[in-house]
Amino acid sequence: MYRLRLSESYVPAQPDGDLLDLTVGDLLRQQASTLPDSVAVTAVTADGTLGPSWTHEQLLRDAETLALSLASRFALGERVVVWAPNVSRWLLMEYACALAGLVLVTANPSFQQAELRYVLKQSRSVALFHTASHRGNPMTAIAEEASQGLSSVSEIVDLDNDEQLFASGPRPRALPSVAPTDAAQIQYTSGTTGFPKGAVLSHHSLVNNARLFAQRALTDRYSVYANFMPLFHTAGCATGALGSLQAGCRMLLIEQFDADALALRIETERVTNFFAVPTILVALLESLEQQPRNVDSLVAITTGGAPVSAELVERVRRQLGCHLLTAFGQTEASPMITLNHTDVSAEHISSSAGQPLPLTEVSIRTAREDGEIGTATPVVPVGVVGEICARGYGIMIGYNDNPDATAAAIDDEGWLHTGDLGTLDHEGFVRVTGRVKDMIIRGGENHFPAEIEHALLEHSSVAEVAVVGLPDPKWGEVIGAFVRTVGNQPIEVDALRAHCRELLSPQKTPSIWEQVGEFPLTGSGKIQKFAIRDNYLQRSSRKEAQ
Repeated sequence: MYRLRLSESYVPAQPDGDLLDLTVGDLLRQQASTLPDSVAVTAVTADGTLGPSWTHEQLLRDAETLALSLASRFALGERVVVWAPNVSRWLLMEYACALAGLVLVTANPSFQQAELRYVLKQSRSVALFHTASHRGNPMTAIAEEASQGLSSVSEIVDLDNDEQLFASGPRPRALPSVAPTDAAQIQYTSGTTGFPKGAVLSHHSLVNNARLFAQRALTDRYSVYANFMPLFHTAGCATGALGSLQAGCRMLLIEQFDADALALRIETERVTNFFAVPTILVALLESLEQQPRNVDSLVAITTGGAPVSAELVERVRRQLGCHLLTAFGQTEASPMITLNHTDVSAEHISSSAGQPLPLTEVSIRTAREDGEIGTATPVVPVGVVGEICARGYGIMIGYNDNPDATAAAIDDEGWLHTGDLGTLDHEGFVRVTGRVKDMIIRGGENHFPAEIEHALLEHSSVAEVAVVGLPDPKWGEVIGAFVRTVGNQPIEVDALRAHCRELLSPQKTPSIWEQVGEFPLTGSGKIQKFAIRDNYLQRSSRKEAQ
């Protein structure tokens, strides 16, 4: 750990790391030259079966073949959406797009038509690459519907169709020059309007953040990294995939998380490292209690996205015999900002998100008022709650086609205002205490209340609605919908649930429903969501006490 003694809530960039001037494509070429015959990736299917493997040299060869095809069809800098689960061709597209100078736009495979159309349109993408289905989601049909009327979308490609995927176009089959500062990805994340904003991330920020994170998380040449985090998240395609690539180790690309299957693969493949949100850790521990496995290969597990209890830290150390490291990040930071070291106490692990990664500045600043943008706010004293801010190489280029949102997120001194509240102690450990934004984090996945509210308001029976996050021991938070119906007629939960499922991904459907006669309001007439949440929790506590 860093030996710091802070006098204010500011940690300067620590110099124990280097920044490499590489693109994602450069990185793959480098590893193919250095470690040509070592296994880079092994696919694991949805049922837990081991699939094919690729050495670093084979991965580069296949990625270059696809990149040449893409370069013949699309111009340098154009955007393409990849809409698929954790299949090997998602990863192949990540490297091929990087080599061809295309910007990869990620999309959740559970998206419905409206969600996918929004991403296609807002990103100005020229093509959509998808799988046929995922967990019953008819992706081929949705892809056709979502792209109707979008003249910019020239191709809809099934990733399993070789003829479509590797087709040649009218442009020269030659790979362009790509700069590390060029955009590599657009990742959609939360917005104050409730509609996701596209964070534009450079090759430079993704490559360096993944490497510095992997090094602190003890991922090296001899590791076996299990990557089941969704590739449409930076935790999957950046921290996991690019971190493993730079370590030069073998990565298990796991299509779908299953606790029993993961436990088996830890034993048979001698897994050493992975990232998992707390709900996944609990499921793995429960699986091992039912069916013990040899997990003595485990070295370090990283977790984040939800609070981690001291009990969970102790269970991991006792049952898995490895380090559990807590982290804090944000897509806009490529994504990791802090991570605990391996030489800190269990109390530090459970109560903090660690110290900043190398070469990243972190400060706690006075939270800005609504609508306040541009100017950096003052740094608060040590131990005082404020907004967690970060500055350095990993900060996004900006939000796609949204200069106002970019200016609101990154101030005139280059500080990214994360929207999360927290403190810094004298040793530089960050503690996350809440969120300025009312984003809901369920099982490590972000959900945007305004987006869910917008969908519910389209139902004819809904007059007003407030969606809030409610604490849950399994998921961290669950989604609660508080509804005032037209004419205060009885709420029809089944109808509203079905309505949500038509418009949104299944995980965005509220699990708690309550009818409200009237909402608590601010002086300006805005719904006080904190009051709704507090009232619900008080009622729940009284019921449990009876």
